[in-house]
Amino acid sequence: MDNKEINLLKKALERQKKARQQAERILENKSKELYDVTRHLKETNNKLENLLSEKTSELDGVFMNILDPYVLMDLQFNVINMNTSAKELLQKDHTKENVNLARFIHPDFQQYTLESMQSLLEVGTLKNYRAKIIISQEMEIWVQINASLIFNSQRKPIAAQGIIRDITGEMEVKELLGEQKKQLDIIVENSPLGILLAKDNKIIKANETFMQMLGYSHHELMHISLKDISAPEEQSDSCMLLDQMNEGILEEFTAIKKFFKKDGSFILTKTRMNAVTNHQGEINYQVGIIEDISKERKAEMELKASESRLSTLISNLHSGVLLENEDRKIALTNKMFCNLFNIPANPEDLKGADCSESAEQSKVYFKNPDTFVKRIEEILEQREIVLSDELELIDGRILERDYIPIYNDGIYKGHLWAYHDVTIGKNYKKNLEAQREKYSSIIANMNLGLVEVDNNDVIQMVNQSFCQMSGFREHELVGKVARDILQVSNKELIPSKNKRRLSGASDSYEIEVQSKDGRNRHWLISGAPRYNESGTVIGSIGIHLDITDQKNLEFQKEKLLKELEISNTGLQEYAHIVSHDLKSPLRSISSLATWLYEDYKDILDEGGKQNLQMMQEKVASMDKLIHGILEYSTANSSELDSSTVNLNEVVSEIRETIYIPEHVTISVPEKLPVIQADRTKMYQLFQNIIGNAVVHIEKKVGVVEVTASEYDDFWEFSIKDNGVGIPEKFHKKIFKIFQSIGNNERSTGIGLSIVKKIVDRYEGDVWVESEEGKGTDFHFTIKKSLVSQSDENCTGNKKAKQPF
Repeated sequence: MDNKEINLLKKALERQKKARQQAERILENKSKELYDVTRHLKETNNKLENLLSEKTSELDGVFMNILDPYVLMDLQFNVINMNTSAKELLQKDHTKENVNLARFIHPDFQQYTLESMQSLLEVGTLKNYRAKIIISQEMEIWVQINASLIFNSQRKPIAAQGIIRDITGEMEVKELLGEQKKQLDIIVENSPLGILLAKDNKIIKANETFMQMLGYSHHELMHISLKDISAPEEQSDSCMLLDQMNEGILEEFTAIKKFFKKDGSFILTKTRMNAVTNHQGEINYQVGIIEDISKERKAEMELKASESRLSTLISNLHSGVLLENEDRKIALTNKMFCNLFNIPANPEDLKGADCSESAEQSKVYFKNPDTFVKRIEEILEQREIVLSDELELIDGRILERDYIPIYNDGIYKGHLWAYHDVTIGKNYKKNLEAQREKYSSIIANMNLGLVEVDNNDVIQMVNQSFCQMSGFREHELVGKVARDILQVSNKELIPSKNKRRLSGASDSYEIEVQSKDGRNRHWLISGAPRYNESGTVIGSIGIHLDITDQKNLEFQKEKLLKELEISNTGLQEYAHIVSHDLKSPLRSISSLATWLYEDYKDILDEGGKQNLQMMQEKVASMDKLIHGILEYSTANSSELDSSTVNLNEVVSEIRETIYIPEHVTISVPEKLPVIQADRTKMYQLFQNIIGNAVVHIEKKVGVVEVTASEYDDFWEFSIKDNGVGIPEKFHKKIFKIFQSIGNNERSTGIGLSIVKKIVDRYEGDVWVESEEGKGTDFHFTIKKSLVSQSDENCTGNKKAKQPF
C-alpha cells in the first residue's frame, strides 16, 4: 500500500473520530434535558397527589357508603378510591393493586370512551354513558355511568368521580326483544304465505308476498276494504264468517276464498283468519294467512285429465296390460291383452273379474303349460319386480312378460302384468347373431385389445390383440374376474368404472397394469356399457390401447422440466450473487471518487473534476445496468403476488420516484382501475415505460399521458408521449434486452425487455405506435382472468371488441 492510500485512510479515520466526538456531545446534552424533564414531572405529580388527597378526604364520608358502585379516578383513568359496591362489580381492590379503568373498556367502545372523556373535560359532566366492559376473560357486562369532574382551587380539573350501574340484564332484554322482532319481521316478510293485519275490514299492514299476490302496493292496500278484494268460492254461510268474527262470535275460521288482483284477475286461496283480542275480549285486530292454492286446484284438474288420458293410453297400448288389485280382481285391462289371449270380451266387461284361476285356464296356449303356471305362482309369492320374462306360445309367438308389484306406504295394493309380443324382435336377434359371427373374426384380429365383461366384472370375451397386450391366453382370461387376474396399480379404479357403466356412462381413462411376464404397462381404456335387446345394462365393453411408449416419453418430459426448473433456480441465485459481487467494487469506486474530489478539488483543474464526475456517472450507469439485469432475470420467474393495486397510486409514486425534467408533465385524464395483481410487477411495468418516455422528450413542453380501456377479457393501457418518436424499423427491436435507440446514456436497454416479460406473464401483448419526430404511443394488455377488478375501480368506456 503506497503513501497516498495511507494518507487517504488516515483522513477518513480522522473524520470518523470527529463525527463520533460530536455525536457523544449531542447525546450528553439530550441526556441532561431528559433528566430535567423527568424531575419536573415528578414534582408536578407530587402536587397532584396532594390535591387529590385533600379532595378524597372531603368526599369519602359522602360517597363511600352509597349502595351504587362509586369510583374516583384521575384523568388517566387510574382509580384513586372506590366503594365496596364498585370493588364487587369490578372484582378489583385499589388498595391491593393499581387499577386503571381503561383496561376494562371493550375494544368496540374505545373510540366512544375517548369521545365521552373529551366531552366530560369540556362540559364538566357526563350523563348516561353506556358501554360494554370486560371484567375477566369469561365475563363481560354492560354499564351506565354518570360522572362529573373534580377541580382544584384554581378550577383546573384534577380527577373525575362517577356512579356505575350494571345494566347487563336490561341490555340483554333489549337485544332479545330486538332480535325477536327482527326474526319475526324476517319470517313474515320471507313467508311464502300472504299475511295481513286488518281491523273492521280495513287492511292495516300486509307482507310482501301478499302484495305480490295481488299486485297492489302497500299504500294502495291501506285504502281498500277486505271485502272489496275477496269473496267466497261458493255462495254459502262462509260469506258471513268475517262479519261474525267482527261481532265477536268467531275467533278464527278457514275458508276457500277468491282474492281479486289489481289487473282484474283473481287467485283461489285457502284463507285462515284469527282474531286478536284484548284482556276484555274485544277484537283489536284480525290476522289473515292466505295461501295461494290456484296451482294446486289447477293441478287437481290436470290430474283428473291425466288419469283420463292415461286410461285412454293404456286402452290403446300395443302391449297387453292387466292390472289386478290385492284380491286378484281385475282393476284395468286393455284391448291388446284380450287379443293376445283370444279373450272374446270387451275390456270394460272384465273389470272386477277374479283372476285366481286364470293361469290354469290360459296354460293351454303355452308350450310348457306346467312351467307357465308354476312361474306365475312363484312371482306372486315373491312380489318382486320381474322384467322380460320370456314365454313361448304353441302358435310360435314369443311374449315377454313384466310383473310390477304396487305398494302404497309400504302396503301391498296389487300388481301389474304387461305382455309384449317380441316375435319379430327375436327373429331380428337371430339375424344379429349371424352378423356378429360375420364380424367376430375382424374383432379377433384388431390391433386394439377388446374385452367384454358382465356386471360382476367376469370376462365374457377377449380378442387376440388383448391377449398379446396382457400376455395371457384366451382360456386364462374368459370366465375369470378381470380385477383378480389383471394386476392393476389402482385397485379401486375398475370397480368404480363398472358402477358408472351400470348408470349408462361411457368414458376413457388410463391405468397402469402388470402383464403376465411382470412388466409394467400403461393402457388407455375406452369403456362403454353393454345392453341387451330390451335396453338393460348387462355389462361393459372396453377397448384397450397400449400407450407405454408415450407414457415413458411423458415421464422423460417431466424429468426434463424438473431439471430445467432446478437450472432456472440456480441461474436466479447466480444472478443475485453476481449482482451483489459486482455492486461491491462499484460502491468502492464511487467512494474513492468522492474522496478524491473532496480532498483534491482545490488542486484539480476543470478537466480533472469533469473526469471524476464522469466516473461517478459511469458507476451509476453500471449500477443501474446491474439492477436492470437482476430485474430482467427475475421478471418471469418469481412467484406472482396478489394484492389490491390502485394504479392511480402507482403512477403517483412513479412521479415522485423517477427523475422528471421540469418541462415534462405526466397526466392521467381518467381515473385508472384498481385491480388485484402483483404490485411490484405493476410498478415495474408502468415505471419502465413512463421512465423511457420522459428521457426522450426534447420539446419545450413535454406531456406523458396514461389511459386505460376495459374490454371483455382484458385491460388495455396506453402511455403516450410527444417525444422524439421511434423509427418503425426499431418497433420490435426495442423490446429485446440491451437494445436501445439513440445515445442516451441513461438508457440501459433493459427496461422495455422487462416490460415484455411482465406482460407475457399476464398473457397480454405489448406494442408501439410511433413516427420519428411525432411522439410515441406504447400499448400493453393484461388478461382479466389473471387479475380481478376491485369494487373501488372506475375507468373509461367498456368495450367488447379486440384492439388488434
